[in-house]
Amino acid sequence: MNVGVGTTDLEQLAIDTVRVLAVDGVQKANSGHPGMPMGAAPMGHVLWSEEMYYSPSNPEWANRDRFILSAGHGCMLQYCYLHLTGYDLSMDDLKNFRQLNSKTAGHPEYGLTPGIDVTTGPLGQGFANGVGFAIGQKHLAARYNKPGHHIFDYKIFAICSDGDMMEGVTSEAASLAAQLELGNMIYLYDDNHISIEGDTDIAFTEDVAARFKAYGWHVQVVDDGNDVAAIRAAVYNAKIEIRKPSLIKVRTHLAYGSPNKVDTPGAHGSPLGEKEVKLVKEGMGFDPEKSFYVPKEVADFYLECGKKGEEKEQKWNEQYAAYKKEFPELAAEFELLSSGGLPQGWQDAVPTFKAEEGKIATRKASGKVLNAIAPFLPGLLGGAADLAPSTDTNLDKFESFTAEDRTGRNFHFGIREHAMGAALNGMALTKGIIPFGATFLIFSEYMRPPIRMAAIMKIKPIFIYTHDSIGLGEDGTTHQPVEQLISLRSIPNITLIRPADANETAQAWRVAIEHTGGPVILVLTRQGITTIDQDKYGKATGLEKGAYIVSDVENPQLLLIATGSEVELVMKTQAKLQEEGIAARVISMPSWELFEKQDDAYKEKIFPKNLKKRVAVEMASTLGWHKYVTDEGVVIGMHTFGESAPAEDLYKVFGFTVENVVEKAKALIA
Repeated sequence: MNVGVGTTDLEQLAIDTVRVLAVDGVQKANSGHPGMPMGAAPMGHVLWSEEMYYSPSNPEWANRDRFILSAGHGCMLQYCYLHLTGYDLSMDDLKNFRQLNSKTAGHPEYGLTPGIDVTTGPLGQGFANGVGFAIGQKHLAARYNKPGHHIFDYKIFAICSDGDMMEGVTSEAASLAAQLELGNMIYLYDDNHISIEGDTDIAFTEDVAARFKAYGWHVQVVDDGNDVAAIRAAVYNAKIEIRKPSLIKVRTHLAYGSPNKVDTPGAHGSPLGEKEVKLVKEGMGFDPEKSFYVPKEVADFYLECGKKGEEKEQKWNEQYAAYKKEFPELAAEFELLSSGGLPQGWQDAVPTFKAEEGKIATRKASGKVLNAIAPFLPGLLGGAADLAPSTDTNLDKFESFTAEDRTGRNFHFGIREHAMGAALNGMALTKGIIPFGATFLIFSEYMRPPIRMAAIMKIKPIFIYTHDSIGLGEDGTTHQPVEQLISLRSIPNITLIRPADANETAQAWRVAIEHTGGPVILVLTRQGITTIDQDKYGKATGLEKGAYIVSDVENPQLLLIATGSEVELVMKTQAKLQEEGIAARVISMPSWELFEKQDDAYKEKIFPKNLKKRVAVEMASTLGWHKYVTDEGVVIGMHTFGESAPAEDLYKVFGFTVENVVEKAKALIA
């Protein structure tokens, strides 16, 4: 048996049992990463046996410590501990690792496996998600904790890898965590020196401990990853450091216990092989002919750890009952928000805009809506990547969330779009919080991994993207989005809304707040847009159906379809065509995704099958529009990048003028 430092015989047997279980799971699947669980098992043991608060019978316990396996490729480590401590994850589930319809996917998946707090896949995402989790805990504690009632005091634990440390999002997130003094973060760095291509020295030789000290983290180094006592002491020290986030750098050995594959990339992404598995078991004192074997004393030990966690939850439930008795209104609010409910009557605060108010950019309208509804939605909070004045996302009646003020609802994420997106996901996974984050649409490119992860998890951060087209003008090609709309629309579970005016923007916020089943993306203009007169034209409430008739005529000869600012353009086109005796219906189509949820009867009402003369106008890539314009229609969009010039000049160059749309419409009719 490989005896670690500072461990009892039972502890060592327990650690080695996890190592062997993980190896068996990967070997049976003939796919996976056995090396990381073998090296990191002592860290996992310390966390699940004594340092983390969790309740296997209630994985959603509000005050549980959150655990993030940012090194998600090593997920057999987490699956083994979930199984052994009593979560609803059976031995058969471990045996079905990486198989179809299994609870044990190739990376941890939120919503699939009980006890998984977040889906981690691309390296660095989990690390940055933890910042959002930590923000969530601090904000809940500031809002709901009272003297003598520490309802929310949980911590955020994570195990990270060399790969996490190399990813840029980790640097962004680490800097932000230190700035906000998130002392509730305790990260263990599995420093095993091995990546897929070989020793990390070929690409990664920096002093990680010095780097994190420079950020402002509390840093400790454990030289021996098998020294359970040292790991335990480091976690204890991290717990009492309440101002700085903590990094514990633990020197481990990939595939520890494998005679021929320890410290080799061969154990990183491939099974050890049956012969090597037997050698591992023999070296650790296990029967090499037995697979998925758990000694009874180990099973009893870890189940008892799980039961102790459930006892902690029961004690917390008693504390919460006393809290609820003393602070019934706050308790009722938390229970409502954490269940996904919304305060009654909040919709009454959604403003209506009058046509006579003049032009208003949808980003400006969004800011007015946001400030109108925020006082009625205590869980609504967010900020921007250093662009709050430009995206109009500051909540004027509320303070900023800082190291000194955790009640603040305005967040200054800095120019860290990637980390902002990942942090928003962690905040969205904190029940009771509806987070939003804003930047320019073109910079959504910096946020693609967290957008995708939010969509996979079907959680609801609200992404606000302004400066949505060539209409932003002089900033030019680099800042004018062209391909972003169709790129974002292509992501499953995404709901993208590009409102046509101020009232559609107000309705977009209503839909976003009430939406479930994935992220909502609001795409907004920099330039002013005429507010459509709702006394004369279709009501903006039609936005909830994704597409609706703004302006109709008797016996229409063609359909004019647009999103965003281009709706104003096609309405002017309709009037011009009417002068020439051509009847056109105008359709605002702010959300393809919402429209596709409607029944066939509604779709036929908006897009009659017998009316195939259609013109769609959108200042973006034309990809995808042909589904709606049919082979008898035409799409006026962007086929190149933009240019640096005033917006009105660009509209003429790229054909977004009444004259051009009229010409294309008349050609169809002819």
